[in-house]
Amino acid sequence: MNYGHRLRFGLRLPADTGCEPGRPVEWASLAEQQGLDLLVVPADTTEGSGLDPWTVSSWVAATTSSLGLSVEAKPTRHPAMLARAVASLDHLTEGRVDLTLPAGPASAGSGPMSPGREARWPADDTDAALSEAIHVVRELWNVLDRGLGRFAGRFYHLAGAQKSAPAHDVPIVVDGQGRNVLRLVGKQADEWSTSGWDMAALAAGNRAIDESAREAGRDPREIRRRVTIRGDFGERTGIFTGTAADWVTDLLPLVVEHGVGTVVLDTADREVVAMFATEVVPALRAATAAALPREWPSARVRRSAALARRRPGIDYDGAPGEMAEVVEPGDLAYARLRSGYLRGGAPGIILRAETNEQVAQAVAFARRHPGVPLSRRSAGHGISGRSTNDGGIVIDVSLMNTIEVLDEKTRRVRIGPGARWAEVAAALEPHGWALSSGDYGGVGVGGLATAGGIGYLARGHGLTIDRLRAVEIVLADGSTAKAGDSENSDLFWAVRGAGANFGIVTAFEFEADEVGAVAFAQITQDASDLERYLVEWGRVVENSPRDLTSFVIVPPPRAGRPALALSRTMVDAADRETVLARLEPLAAISPLYAQDVVISSYAAVMDNASDDAPVSHGEPVSRSGLLRHITPQFAAVAARVLRSGAIGWFQLRSVGGAVADIPTDATAYAHRDANFSLVVMGGIDEVVDEAWDRLRPFLDGLYISFESSLRPGRLAEAWPPRTLSRLRELKTVYDPEGVFGDNFALTPATNTPGGRDR
Repeated sequence: MNYGHRLRFGLRLPADTGCEPGRPVEWASLAEQQGLDLLVVPADTTEGSGLDPWTVSSWVAATTSSLGLSVEAKPTRHPAMLARAVASLDHLTEGRVDLTLPAGPASAGSGPMSPGREARWPADDTDAALSEAIHVVRELWNVLDRGLGRFAGRFYHLAGAQKSAPAHDVPIVVDGQGRNVLRLVGKQADEWSTSGWDMAALAAGNRAIDESAREAGRDPREIRRRVTIRGDFGERTGIFTGTAADWVTDLLPLVVEHGVGTVVLDTADREVVAMFATEVVPALRAATAAALPREWPSARVRRSAALARRRPGIDYDGAPGEMAEVVEPGDLAYARLRSGYLRGGAPGIILRAETNEQVAQAVAFARRHPGVPLSRRSAGHGISGRSTNDGGIVIDVSLMNTIEVLDEKTRRVRIGPGARWAEVAAALEPHGWALSSGDYGGVGVGGLATAGGIGYLARGHGLTIDRLRAVEIVLADGSTAKAGDSENSDLFWAVRGAGANFGIVTAFEFEADEVGAVAFAQITQDASDLERYLVEWGRVVENSPRDLTSFVIVPPPRAGRPALALSRTMVDAADRETVLARLEPLAAISPLYAQDVVISSYAAVMDNASDDAPVSHGEPVSRSGLLRHITPQFAAVAARVLRSGAIGWFQLRSVGGAVADIPTDATAYAHRDANFSLVVMGGIDEVVDEAWDRLRPFLDGLYISFESSLRPGRLAEAWPPRTLSRLRELKTVYDPEGVFGDNFALTPATNTPGGRDR
């Protein structure tokens, strides 16, 4: 019987290596240099030296780069502390750790398969204590279920402990024999470890594990089998002696007939290690490949616990195998990929792509699920786009994040949709270039560069899409198209302002701007006379030269506290006189509470993003609008809305300037005459809508990146009639079935009678 696992080969750290600090490193280096997969660090390795095996493992890990570490835990260590130690080491090694728990003599047999090591699990019921220890460790690694870790058992108790996931799905290995231990392996472990070469005992152990696994609803193939052997080269005196060919003869039945997937060598002889690695390992791999069917090794077998988290309506077994990564709700990676930065989610499957072909495969998979929600994600920061969902499919292109300079002379750059704008700014800075790109460096290129892009350089350099020169896009039928002014120009027109409706852009070509040092001012001012402040801020911005772009946030006033205005202003200049001339009118609007003005680079300003995985819950409630001027009438209504407490966020961004230089019909972003973009956010749709209805008469259009509502008619606000009509005609050509319907979905023109845009 073979369980379909790819063969792994390891070395057990000799028992006396802890006596000299350099010896564990020497053995680890030897194992890695010889191409072995694994170094086993047993609990008794440092016996008599006073060294902790986890400390030794950390010491070893720092000197290796690819070697896996299988660390044996001392039974005296509390499993909660153990879980934290394993998770920490796994992160430091970038996912190279597995955890071995020795069952000990209370359950081990007396035959040659038994390791015969001492163990001191709590009380006399060793197996029950070991089972509880595994439960505790898994509970503290389980970040798929939110909240604190809790467990109540006979030996261990968690009243509410902070969870800490390792970097990868760390296998838990149980070492030992005995009926109870084997049953425990079948129910809970990822790998069974034993020593020796007793074929009958190995076969019996496999039968017991398989039976226990099936009783627990598990597939026996979930459980890898490991054997530790000793031997020597030279004269043939018994098993694992003689030539390399003799060793292969001895090992082949263990692999082919008894399903061993990991072979660990226990020796203190470096020459034996070298012979094993260079002569036995490749020969055994070849012999195994010849003896087993062509489909060996089998595809990944997911744990039964992971399978139980699958969502209905998705053909998981039919997921494209060509993807860079397929993440299901039971996978550890799901915890950091399920949600966006502002939106919580629980998708049924996440398909991560890093090539056009993989994106096409993902789109084809989505087309086979017409009733299942489809979301697309570059970096997951979007408000308008549903870059996550509940129970549906997510096509994630965050791995397509390359940034390449194509032509220094023309400042042409090619950028993947998964790149974040902070990374783009950092890559362009050495050339003296920049692209105006919002105000947060964590935003992905893909979403912003298909919607518009209102950034800190907008008044002087236009929108992000105004610097776009060409795209590569995977369409709804899975084909890849290139679009620019001279090729598929209609598609290129639509991508700039409505791109989410037409495909998944996999590469953007921009003509970067020449941008040197800039001034960035963060000013906090008194806004007690809120109406006056808003009018004056708008007047100053409109009257300023184009090298100034300003955003302002006005938090809702709180009782007993003065109203504040927090402006963030960029001046595309570095000389002191120019900067002062631009900022003094803003500073003069009202008394200052705080100010911070720096001469820096655009990249430094955009370097404001966190690399932490998002842990968002729920959905954002936001409304977006565009207005030409901040009039006293608008300011009066805005002040009443702010004082009502209906919203929690109020922001105005300046546009105009270079944005208005582009003809209205040149791109799908058509509201070029607006000088300001307004966004408000709150907690409840109905409450925010009631407040927004007061502001709506002053607005003309909306910016789709900041609108979360699905109300009827918002498409007519996003695009003027001629633009909307043209977009719907193009939707008929490029996506007639409405595959891409997750972000301001257009109804194809052929569906108009009876059709209605959402």
